[in-house]
Amino acid sequence: MAQLAQTITTARLVLRRPRLEDLDDLAEIFGRAEITRYLYWEPRDREETLEVLRSRVDRSDELSEENNINVVIERRDRPGVIGDFMLWWKADEHRQGEMGGTLHHDVHGQGFATEIYGALLTLAFRQYDLHRVVGRCDARNTASIRSLEKAGLHQEAHLVENEFVKGEWTDEVVMAIRRSEWEEMATG
Repeated sequence: MAQLAQTITTARLVLRRPRLEDLDDLAEIFGRAEITRYLYWEPRDREETLEVLRSRVDRSDELSEENNINVVIERRDRPGVIGDFMLWWKADEHRQGEMGGTLHHDVHGQGFATEIYGALLTLAFRQYDLHRVVGRCDARNTASIRSLEKAGLHQEAHLVENEFVKGEWTDEVVMAIRRSEWEEMATG
């Protein structure tokens, strides 16, 4: 596991390491059923959120064979955490990564997810030299799929009823981008 080496600033956002002081904001996000609807876990209470947050704060700075960098998202124009995102990869010859996250319901539809994904792709390809990054979504989560598309990912697969989540069979969409595609998009 690893930590974000340095804070990332975009046009409207700050992506940084989580801190224990983020508990109230993250508990608000993680505690909402509409936010966790398409995730593998149910809404979390404050204690469950604190447990997850502590595990992230206590993580080593060292890269390992399997890495999961979690970042919290703040707006540059006002205080408070509005989201929680991650970049995961294995340090092996395949150089494959995955990214995803959640945003507070009050900021949905404002293009923040696309901006965050853009920053995570830059981190993945420039700093960690990954070859390919995917985003996996419940097929019903069209807003997340759209955000990944706007960030440059394309649909590679639509897996029909491939997972049993929260008592029902669900479809999964796999979005992806290779480094060469991202470089062409960034320079083109």
